[in-house]
This record gives sequence, C-alpha cells and structure tokens, in this order.
Amino acid sequence: MRLPRSAWALALALACATCSAAELVGAGVISTGLQETSAAVSPDGATLFFMRSDFAEKDDTILVSHLEGGHWSRPEVAPFSGRWHDSEPAYAPDGRRLYFVSNRPLRAGGPALEVEQSGQRFAGTNLWYVERRADGRWSEPVHVDGALNDGAQLYNPSIAANGDIYFSAHRPDSGRLYQIYVARRTAQGYAAPERVDLGDASRNRMDPCIDPQQRFLLFAGNEGDALGSADIYIAFRQGDGRWGKPEHLGGEVNTASLENAPSLGPHFGELYVSSNREEAPRLPKPRDDSGSLQRRLEGPLNGSRNLWRFDIADVLREHGIGR
Repeated sequence: MRLPRSAWALALALACATCSAAELVGAGVISTGLQETSAAVSPDGATLFFMRSDFAEKDDTILVSHLEGGHWSRPEVAPFSGRWHDSEPAYAPDGRRLYFVSNRPLRAGGPALEVEQSGQRFAGTNLWYVERRADGRWSEPVHVDGALNDGAQLYNPSIAANGDIYFSAHRPDSGRLYQIYVARRTAQGYAAPERVDLGDASRNRMDPCIDPQQRFLLFAGNEGDALGSADIYIAFRQGDGRWGKPEHLGGEVNTASLENAPSLGPHFGELYVSSNREEAPRLPKPRDDSGSLQRRLEGPLNGSRNLWRFDIADVLREHGIGR
C-alpha cells in the first residue's frame, strides 16, 4: 500500500527529528516540471544560481534568480551561460568566485570537450570560474588549470575556505564507479587530486559538498542503506584527520526517490538537495479536464528533479559543531 505523501512525511519526521521538514524551493518559479539541480546560494542569501535541463540532461544551462520581497524572481540565464553544456555552479565561501563545469572549448575557436566511454560519446566537463567585479557584474569565465581537469570528467565542485576543491570524477584509481577527490591549493597552483578515503571504494560516491572549514563532508551515493538509488550521506572529520564512516541522513532529506547534489546555504545547518520525489494522485481523483491535467503533469512534483531545502543544524550539533 502506498502512503499519501503527508503520511509518509509524518512517518519520517517521527522516525528522525534531527532534520527539518522538506521545503520546496520556489515552487513553479525555481522548481518546475523541468529538471532543476545544484543550488548555489550567495553568502548574503540574496542570489541563487542553479542548473536547469531537459529530462535527458543533454541540454544543461545555469540560471540565476534573486530574492525580492521574500520571493525568488523569475530566473534568467546566467550571463556566462547559455551557449555550452554548463552545469553544477558552486560559490566559493567568500562569494567572490562562482565555479561551474562546462564542455566549452579551452581556447576560443577550439572544439568543445567530448568524452568517449563504453563506445558512446558525450559532453566532457572541465572546471571554470567567474569572478565578481567591483561593479557587481561577473567576469568572463576562467579555466582552472591543473591535473584536476585531466580526463574531462569532473563533476560537482565544492570549495573550502582555504581554496581546496572537492569534486567527483572517474579517474584511474576510482574503480568501476565514481569517487570523491580533493585538489589542494598550494602556492604553485593546485596539487594533483587525491581520492578522499571514505571506506569501501566499491561504493559509488558523487556530488561532494564540503564544509568551508572541512569539518564535515556531504555527498550523494549508496553506502548499502539507501532508500533510493542515491541518498545523501554525511561524514565527519576525526581527531586524527581522517574521515569517519559515512552516516545516512534521516528526517525528510532522503526518500525512495533520487536525492543528489547537496549544497550548503549561508545559514548554519541550511542544506539544499536535488530530488525527483513526486506526489502521486490519490485514486479515484476528481475528474480532470485537459487544463487541470496539463497543470498537474507540468507541475514540480511530476517526477522531475527539484530543489529542496532542509535544516540539519541538530545533526551538526550532535557531532560537536556549533557554527
């Protein structure tokens, strides 16, 4: 028997009270019947970059919205996006840079990045950033040089306060699946990426989200206890510098649907997640006409990915993290 969404939410809330209820971000404006993922919220909380795409995720574009009168404005294509396969924006903690991945040519007039895997060719990805200028506008995109861009399969950057960049990738030491890596910033540039040791490397781990002080790491994957194909996990830095065993986030963060692309907001414990959770109609339903059917099928809870907001402050406090 399938529970109504309200009953499902109540059951999850009673099972784990450490995470707040799920909040759909900008229903009908940000979160729509298309695919939205990868929220990047500015340090002042007033600007939101995110990715919107088709269901096949072959046409990815970065959009931007601004908080106006307590509501998110209708998104516009980011000034540096709209021509190439751009995705996964991520703010540096100070808000001065916005990182993203793209298949755009490394040099003007050059070919777009492509990757071949298992006999198929698809858009490759390298890491780029734009800088906030004194007049408030963004610079032209700058390619991030270094070994982290080797292989053109870098995904979901996340930047620590000291400049270290975490990302997911398929590299020679990844095994069959994807793993999380860190490229540490040095005086000479970015060092060669190191695989982050989170235990059994046969587990698929994607979409890292690093705490600016690197005290904890969120990511999407399946550690053997996921409710869906991918859930959100958190690992805490131990006293010896190593990462503890990943813990499955409770409350309403994870469902039987796909959850991925975690990111932190400007407030303590504020977590954004992409999820394709849906609201199935209760049958028998009031008889649809063509208009009501169209509106429901095109709405945010039609099984497309949307942006959701949570509060995991209590989870952090339980592990001794106060701010």
